[in-house]
Amino acid sequence: MPKMIVSIDGVVIKEVTLAKDRTTLGRRPYNDIVIDNLAISGEHAVLHMVGSDVQIEDLDSTNGTYVNARAVKKQALEHNDIIEVGKYKIRFLAGIELPEPASDAQAPGAQRAGAPVISAPIPLSTAPTVVGTLNGGVLPAAIRVLSGVGAGRELSLEKVVTTIGKPGIAVAAVTRRLHGYVIAPIDGGTTLNGEKLGSEAVTLQDGDVLELGGTKMQFIHA
Repeated sequence: MPKMIVSIDGVVIKEVTLAKDRTTLGRRPYNDIVIDNLAISGEHAVLHMVGSDVQIEDLDSTNGTYVNARAVKKQALEHNDIIEVGKYKIRFLAGIELPEPASDAQAPGAQRAGAPVISAPIPLSTAPTVVGTLNGGVLPAAIRVLSGVGAGRELSLEKVVTTIGKPGIAVAAVTRRLHGYVIAPIDGGTTLNGEKLGSEAVTLQDGDVLELGGTKMQFIHA
């Protein structure tokens, strides 16, 4: 299925699968894709899906909708098009199926192309919300919850970007790169080994302790 990858300042914050004929985007909480920012209109744009074709329509938004840096009112989307609303960028992925490699060429333990990555989320009431996006390339690390009712739970970081934290309090993004993982704050305060993170991404090491919104977690990467 087609997907929308939402990011700001190069940090992916959510992934949305287009599963309906009509998907709305805006600041109001009843939208299908909610971007809570004053630069986004309450009802900013709508995505129409007919078969495998997707079209975006601007709903007379205050700051406009742009596709590949050009203002649009209504336009069909192509794979890898970049939609811009305010400071947010949304990459459109057309849901192209990848060919499955032959079984004798597949490395032991490698994930089959196109296979879904399924991870159990940690409930917000007991620990930080964890939302994953995209497939990665290095052996996955994990986040272990150290405090609160969810202490002891672990979530494998199997995806390229995983956002962790408590929405409205503290949120950070853990990004999986070729040679390891980095963390960068998105909203609110995040500490790493007792020191507050700045605006730049910081490389994570095995055993590092994070704290977001009063919940402590440990980064584990054997």
